[in-house]
Amino acid sequence: MQIVKITENKKALLPLLLLADEQEDMIDRYLERGELYALSDQDTVCAVCVVTDEGGGVLEIKNLAVSPEKQRRGYGREMIEFIADHYRGRYHILLVGTGDSPLTVPFYERCGFIRSHVIKDFFTDHYDHPIMEGGMLLTDMICLKRTIGKA
Repeated sequence: MQIVKITENKKALLPLLLLADEQEDMIDRYLERGELYALSDQDTVCAVCVVTDEGGGVLEIKNLAVSPEKQRRGYGREMIEFIADHYRGRYHILLVGTGDSPLTVPFYERCGFIRSHVIKDFFTDHYDHPIMEGGMLLTDMICLKRTIGKA
């Protein structure tokens, strides 16, 4: 397993990025200003993660996606631990926003995140179509945080 930073041709990973954020123009808002990492296993990209500097010692995961055939094998958790370790000392908070879904919120909580705040109507206000996950319509963004260093 290898994790590398992608600095050129980031859009080549768009099919994977769209698994976590299904509207391309939303990805365009953070992809170039963010740092993109790809996790490969046996020369196949299995997972991607985009993080952005939000100021004040806060690093935000904007996109974390694992290819469907590789899910539930620890790749997402491995990527989060890599990000936390890689940025420890430069940032003190790792933030992530996700839909209020029984598929994603418990995953982040198992990875050491705690609920921080809610952005009401985020998905209905910013996406041009309804976003469904686990049979649920997503409306609010649930923001979770994890301490990765001292403030």
